[in-house]
Amino acid sequence: MTATPPPLLVVMGVSGSGKSTVGAALAARLNLPFEDADALHPAANIARMTAGIALTDADRWPWLDRVAAEIARWRAARTGGVIACSALKRAYRDRLAAPDVTFVYLAEPPAVIRARLAHRRGHFMPPTLVDSQFETLEEPEPDEQVVTSPPGDDVQARCEAILQALSYPAATSNPQTAVKT
Repeated sequence: MTATPPPLLVVMGVSGSGKSTVGAALAARLNLPFEDADALHPAANIARMTAGIALTDADRWPWLDRVAAEIARWRAARTGGVIACSALKRAYRDRLAAPDVTFVYLAEPPAVIRARLAHRRGHFMPPTLVDSQFETLEEPEPDEQVVTSPPGDDVQARCEAILQALSYPAATSNPQTAVKT
């Protein structure tokens, strides 16, 4: 009997939807490595966003290739993993998709995102780019391998709902979990 490979999850949504927070919590619950795809952006992308300039597809492709490489590394190592990545367009998700990759979409209304970003400090993504995030967003389609998390601020409740939707056991937290940020 072959062991089921560990999950490969991409926690997606607009900036401020809680990708990093929920992603890290899911990774801890499932005892999986975690990566925030923001750390994989080239310096030029971060400079553009910091300056309030929305990224173009051309800006995003090399970054998405780095995200895909991280997922491939986890697959090859059979560790599984959780990565927080906006993956706003279908084409971006297609770049990351594979039969063993599940997207977790954190749906939030624009007003909630604006409020969160207005109070967020220390992140390169300015609140002025919120509208561009929603303009770029292509909500996942039924044919995509995706679980949609309803809006909310309770991280643990979201994790429980996501784990239930994924049919994963509510794994116990392991303080030794490799959380890479």
